[in-house]
Amino acid sequence: MNDRSTGRSVIITGGTSGVGLATAHRFAAADGTRIALIGRNAERGKQAVTAVTAAAPRCDVHFVAGDANDPAQALAAVTAAGDLLGGVDVLVNSTTAFYVPGLLRDIPIEDIADILTGQALGPMHMCRAVLPWLAERGGGSIVNVASDAAKVPTPGEVVIGAAMAAIVTFSRTLAVEAKREGIRVNAVTPSLIEGTATGERALAGGFSKKLFEKARQQAHLGATEPDDLAGLIAFLCSPDAARITGQVISVNGGISVA
Repeated sequence: MNDRSTGRSVIITGGTSGVGLATAHRFAAADGTRIALIGRNAERGKQAVTAVTAAAPRCDVHFVAGDANDPAQALAAVTAAGDLLGGVDVLVNSTTAFYVPGLLRDIPIEDIADILTGQALGPMHMCRAVLPWLAERGGGSIVNVASDAAKVPTPGEVVIGAAMAAIVTFSRTLAVEAKREGIRVNAVTPSLIEGTATGERALAGGFSKKLFEKARQQAHLGATEPDDLAGLIAFLCSPDAARITGQVISVNGGISVA
């Protein structure tokens, strides 16, 4: 299996901000790493490349525009990234839907499908697109960022919880399928993440603010920050985790222990 700590080619979907960008910084610290950040916003992509390069001048960093929710764009983005990097060893999917928690009775029925697919499809498309690249390398690692909403039934997260549960089950099942080709697949499940656009939206007001303020009070080990996720993701993609696959790990400061 190609699971070295150095000299790896890494694709990060949603790598231009939040957890994805923090993860890019963590990978960039290793010598010889090549990184492709995939996102929809070219200006934010340019800024992310500049930030990572400034922190790790020897890292080869690129931005590739693409919407992971669109299957054709997902395939094109992985192909472009793989060509730029000379192959793929690691895929990290850290995408978020523009959704604020709310009770099901308050969600317009016509919005349910968009919430569900807007969150769940991107990681699935990217995993499917990258599998041939990892198989060609003789193995590799995938980490999908989901949410504790997949594990803990929480008022206000009925639909998003279903989407996150889809990502979690997808990741565990893909781990069983892909292990024969040396490919490891794991998922990480945060709750509220401080210092991200998603976290700011969740705390902006209304039902969502009440929900996450209560969750914040239960995080006795401290509220989760992007670097907390980045450290775990880097570990799961490292040789130290060479025997770990199909796992779903919470990072939530003690909000729950599910």
